[in-house]
Amino acid sequence: MSETETKALLGAPPAAANVGVDLFAQELERQGVAVDRVDWNPPYEGTETALSRLAVEAAAVARANDEALARMQAARPLLVGVGVAGELLPEMSARTFLHAGPPIEWPDMSGPLRGAIVGAALYEGLASDAEDAERRAAAGEFEFGPCHERGAVGPMAGVVSASMPMCIIENEAAGNRAHCTFNEGLGRVLRYGANDESVIERLRWIRDVLARVFAAALERLDAPIDIRAMTAAALQMGDEGHNRNRAGTSLLIRELLPALLELDEPSAEVADVARFIAGNDHFFLNLTMPAGKATADAASGVERSSIVTTMARNGTEFGVRLSGTGDRWFTGPSGRINGLYLPGYGPEDANLDIGDSTITETIGLGGLAMAASPAIVSFVGGRAEAALEATLSMYEITWGESQSYLIPALGFRGSPVGIDCLAVVQSGVLPVVNTGIAHREPGIGQIGAGLVDPPWQAFAKAARGLAEVD
Repeated sequence: MSETETKALLGAPPAAANVGVDLFAQELERQGVAVDRVDWNPPYEGTETALSRLAVEAAAVARANDEALARMQAARPLLVGVGVAGELLPEMSARTFLHAGPPIEWPDMSGPLRGAIVGAALYEGLASDAEDAERRAAAGEFEFGPCHERGAVGPMAGVVSASMPMCIIENEAAGNRAHCTFNEGLGRVLRYGANDESVIERLRWIRDVLARVFAAALERLDAPIDIRAMTAAALQMGDEGHNRNRAGTSLLIRELLPALLELDEPSAEVADVARFIAGNDHFFLNLTMPAGKATADAASGVERSSIVTTMARNGTEFGVRLSGTGDRWFTGPSGRINGLYLPGYGPEDANLDIGDSTITETIGLGGLAMAASPAIVSFVGGRAEAALEATLSMYEITWGESQSYLIPALGFRGSPVGIDCLAVVQSGVLPVVNTGIAHREPGIGQIGAGLVDPPWQAFAKAARGLAEVD
């Protein structure tokens, strides 16, 4: 080193790194010290032992995560047909009602979930009226179980009963299947807990007309519909795969329309089906969700993997499952949603976070892909720039980047995919989730949309479960 270089080095002001409280950085800068601010948070409470144990196994965890992510990347979910829940799903009796989120029983259910159970009981003919359905539910006459435990997913309350028609999604790569009911549209609908006669009549029409015509159109196609490819195209058109599905629904009706026109079905019914799909921007969500489940389920069961394979809410609790812990649930309290409300409603009217639709975030869509959909902020609130910031922040807690879901605004970078529970716990950065807001009382319906923080407790418990720490 030359004398000039040495003098320059000795004469340079000292540099410092500041971790945590900003006050120290401000004081050092006042004294002329160059400060590098480090954005750091301590691990979540009670996870220190788990993280220490898993640090010793870091190489094994990394290999497991590589395998889990590879299975997600390889998944190719196809729409292969339509069936009936009682015939498709395991252990579905006439008195079985599946629901969104982790396990829950009647006394702990929120208003929208209770209302949807009542509506499904009336639809199935298991009760004479709403009061009778509530009495039977409280008396233990019905069986409840999570959709996720029976190969299904459901938006909002997510209630599935035995005679409901379901779309069948098959992951061509692994052969596993997932299922979802048809989207009912907006307004007074079962998924928000509505259960009056108009709701029941619509469910019957979906069962008797929509499902039949939709299935017949699928059979006329040359090949099953590739939901992964269609979702990827929708992201190029401004969807994010969770709360904005306008492009996906448009692509779907474009694919189906020639087959619909050729059907040997009553023309009035075919026209009603076409109008129903075209007039319901969220119709495609009920295909994206089972496609997401088929993708995430394929990654389940990889020993030592910390990749999240399920995030789901029942309106009371938020549940997480990891690849390395299989079917075990880790829960925390459902969050309060921060968002935009329809006129006449506010936070005091809102139910806690509810629905299986966070399966979209689990595979790199929804909140993790908001950069593809700046228009989503007009629905959930915030600035267009915030959509970009949300996606960029998620690369910190994910294991890789999607090979299928590319984001134009990021130079066609793959969306962040493979939420790493350990990265969440270590960084304090929670997955970004955008969602609809249900009224806390059954039947009123959607009153807004926004963003919600998943409970950190669920991820902390999952980390301890992976490390086998009580």
